[in-house]
Amino acid sequence: MHILVIGAAGMVGRKLVEALVARGGVNGKPIEGLTLVDVVQPTQPAGFTGKVRLVAADLSDDGVAAGLIADRPDLIFHLAAIVSGEAEADFEKGYKINLDGTRELLEAIRLEGKKAPYKPKLVFTSSIAVFGQPFPEKIGDTFHNTPLTSYGTQKAIGELLLADYSRRGFLDGVGIRLPTIVVRPGKPNKAASGFFSNILREPLSGIEAVLPVSEDVRHWFASPRAAVGFLLHAAEMDTAPLGARRSLTMPGLSATVGEEIEALRRIAGEKAVKLIRREPDEAIVKMVAGWPQNFDADRATEFGFKAEKSFDDIIRAHVEDELGGSVPG
Repeated sequence: MHILVIGAAGMVGRKLVEALVARGGVNGKPIEGLTLVDVVQPTQPAGFTGKVRLVAADLSDDGVAAGLIADRPDLIFHLAAIVSGEAEADFEKGYKINLDGTRELLEAIRLEGKKAPYKPKLVFTSSIAVFGQPFPEKIGDTFHNTPLTSYGTQKAIGELLLADYSRRGFLDGVGIRLPTIVVRPGKPNKAASGFFSNILREPLSGIEAVLPVSEDVRHWFASPRAAVGFLLHAAEMDTAPLGARRSLTMPGLSATVGEEIEALRRIAGEKAVKLIRREPDEAIVKMVAGWPQNFDADRATEFGFKAEKSFDDIIRAHVEDELGGSVPG
């Protein structure tokens, strides 16, 4: 099996590659080759003895997608995207990366299939940003897609394209709408949702963090560990029962910022909580007010997708995976 990971240098991409190497195969087929792509060159995966191709490129640039698909990968993970805050601030860049890049990839697959039979499995990362207000108390699997951000609109269009290219038999697509992923390791990114991670990650390391919204803000969460699990499960699942509805809202945890902070207090103590500084940001407050808060992810759960049940579990996953199993200090 040859696997292509687009967005392999990102946080979830790196963890996905590590998990793939550790597993050694997908659906009983050994991984013989990996092509890892991002706008910056991904790193060589440790412990992998097969063929590796590392590519620094922008998927939306002319010819890039065609060059990647020329190797005819069996399984493709499309993770690359401009995140919510940046897509809203830079309209043209958001559409170029999030929409044009996706369309270039799908077209490259279709055109490669015209040369000789070719139908790869494609796992596309979408987002709960495809939904917009007004919301019910819990958003069910039949709720309409009416995004209120450019990022959400770009992801919703990607979902429609994925469904159509799958319907036409050009590829076998699965779209997974990720919750907001916390606790993200590393440095803050440009996502408007970044503070959800920042107010946990920094205090856990003894660093001050800024909270730009009130503690009663509620949102939908899962850990990086769960996100990798979603991707691997999507890669191995039978897509026939999905029918024409190719995108699934992933399970997660509905929690308030205040509940996040209480979980931090239970695990790291009052000293960590005191490192959170309240500093309201009206632009972020306005954006967050339009985000979904809670879901009934029954369809994904029926298909075997799993996530954490408590914020304590989410924080513990971060401590185990990123901090060596214990909170510093």
